[in-house]
Amino acid sequence: MDHEFWHARWEKQEIGFHEGTVNRYLHDHWPDMVHTGNETVLVPLCGKSKDMWWLHDRGHPVIGVELSPVACKDFFEEAEAKARVHPDQPFTRYTHEELSLWCGDFFQLVPDDVRHVRQVYDRAALIALPPNMRREYADHLEAILPEEASILLITLDYETGATTPPPFNVSPAEVAELFGDDFDIDCVLTNPLEKDHPFAKRKGLEHGSESVFRLRRKA
Repeated sequence: MDHEFWHARWEKQEIGFHEGTVNRYLHDHWPDMVHTGNETVLVPLCGKSKDMWWLHDRGHPVIGVELSPVACKDFFEEAEAKARVHPDQPFTRYTHEELSLWCGDFFQLVPDDVRHVRQVYDRAALIALPPNMRREYADHLEAILPEEASILLITLDYETGATTPPPFNVSPAEVAELFGDDFDIDCVLTNPLEKDHPFAKRKGLEHGSESVFRLRRKA
């Protein structure tokens, strides 16, 4: 799965993975993640998620990382918010107050880029990646994040072969395999996919589940 795949999806607006509202699990479980209430939050592979405005409105500086310039421009235009654009390499930065989208390849992030990050919110990053890239993604997060950083992770798990990914099915066992060496993993919730769930309806799934995890660095 290369860059051109995602660029094409955004150009054609084939973005069924985009949620038009704030994610309910973020709303319900974020209070258990924060300590001071103003921690900087990293949102990998963020698209134009409204969750970032929700975090911003609650006082968090937000860094979203997104490959597609279409998604970055749409994010601010749809909110009728003006963004300053700072062209650079390897990221072009779109900024509005304490919210910024870094347009470029997530795997180009280095530790200094995220030195202030204390929380990571992943609703649609891990499940957007094929198996080999999920390993690379987990290793990259572990390598660049400060020791104090925690992760709120939301996954989908469904029968392999039931539909064409992405999003990919990621089981709790795989979450443990990917992150268990470096993080304490707390699965705080697993819910069956309801029939009116947008993903289940779009893909015609009858069985599946969503899980919410809190990941904290091991002492």
